[in-house]
Amino acid sequence: MAGSLKCLVTLGRWFPGLGVAPQARALAALVPGVTQIDNKSDFLQKRPHRQHPGILNLPHVRLPQALANGAQLLLLENSPTMENQVQTLTNYLWSRHLPVEPEELQRRARHLEKKFLDNPDLSQTEEKLRGAVLHALRKTTYHWQELSYTEGLSLVYMAARLDGGFAAVSRAFHEIRARNPAFQPQTLMDFGSGTGSVTWAANSIWGQSLREYVCVDKSTDMLALAEKLLKGGSESGEPYIPGVFFRQFLPVSPKVQFDVVVSAFSLSELPSRADRTEVVQTLWRKTGHFLVLVENGTKAGHRLLMDARDLVLKGKEKSPLDPRPGFVFAPCPHELPCPQLTTSRPLACSFSQAYHPIPFSWNKKPKEEKFSMVILARGSPEEANRWPRITQPVLKRPRHVHCHLCCPDGHMQHAVITAHRHGRDLYRCARVSSWGDLLPVITPSAFPPSTAQDPSES
Repeated sequence: MAGSLKCLVTLGRWFPGLGVAPQARALAALVPGVTQIDNKSDFLQKRPHRQHPGILNLPHVRLPQALANGAQLLLLENSPTMENQVQTLTNYLWSRHLPVEPEELQRRARHLEKKFLDNPDLSQTEEKLRGAVLHALRKTTYHWQELSYTEGLSLVYMAARLDGGFAAVSRAFHEIRARNPAFQPQTLMDFGSGTGSVTWAANSIWGQSLREYVCVDKSTDMLALAEKLLKGGSESGEPYIPGVFFRQFLPVSPKVQFDVVVSAFSLSELPSRADRTEVVQTLWRKTGHFLVLVENGTKAGHRLLMDARDLVLKGKEKSPLDPRPGFVFAPCPHELPCPQLTTSRPLACSFSQAYHPIPFSWNKKPKEEKFSMVILARGSPEEANRWPRITQPVLKRPRHVHCHLCCPDGHMQHAVITAHRHGRDLYRCARVSSWGDLLPVITPSAFPPSTAQDPSES
């Protein structure tokens, strides 16, 4: 048995705060047919299983009290019909698709034109044919419109998205801090900053080290609202967070970099793929350490993030000011194509974060924010931990656990874990893990193929 053990994986630089001795950093031993935690490595360091290093979920997130008070004050001053407006905007933003590209429109038009010409019952002039094609396109094409955030719509957006957006970004920042506790950023830039939830979330995580926050949003009304929230809902007074700067355009100088660059729910607001490409490339050039991208947890949001991820990873143009390559820090444990998109039925890779909403009349119960994220980092992939990611809720059954994993080899795996086959420690770690956590094993493909039916599909 001992002779069949393969090379053990180490925690590496992304867990410097765990205090694991170099000779004891091995996480898991691979035995033919069985993957289990190597207890000889003292993996848990006498900690309970519910605190294993792959645990990344957060309890219910709550807005900072000053932010919640400011939002309440601004909402109390406005119309009692706000609840209906909030629900309408929430539904619209969630169901929104990306705009159709001109090339796709031309392809559809050619297809419709050929279809009409091939129909012998339709004898049409060129003008009538053009009219029929345009009519059919209007009926079958998603009508994307750019949102103009006026003072009124900005307030509705705050009521609808401030708390959920704060929760999603807090979860992304928490992953960076949990896996790299030594990272202490000093500067942050938020593209499409909106109500400023990213600034508040970053301050909650790294408030002691951050000294400069640059909020970029083309809507002056949205910037004014974010500044009011920083001042407790008023136009005067001292801001609760110092060092926050507002501007309508991205910094021009290529020499300006920020430790953390964020785009949360903003790339989907751009009118074309070309605009998204330009913005992502600009944001990456301005990234000193981490680029955090967050969108709705829908297929459209996930595909958009995968396009941005591939754009950075495959970027051929290296900035002379920062030639360091990029790699995926989270959530993918690899740089390969997303296995969720290559299946016969593509799925969105999304996560869920519980939060307490803005305390108001229609917001009394805790909620869940479903979102997709990609965190890109500068450096080498070898510097990152490559544990498999749990991509669906963990299903706990008597004496076994169902885990759906995105693995370092670029494949999805449905693993049924038992104490008898995989060891007591791995079984307990899996049982206390949640959707979005990392499972502390190596080479998960060594799990025997499961013949059990996936309860989530029954």
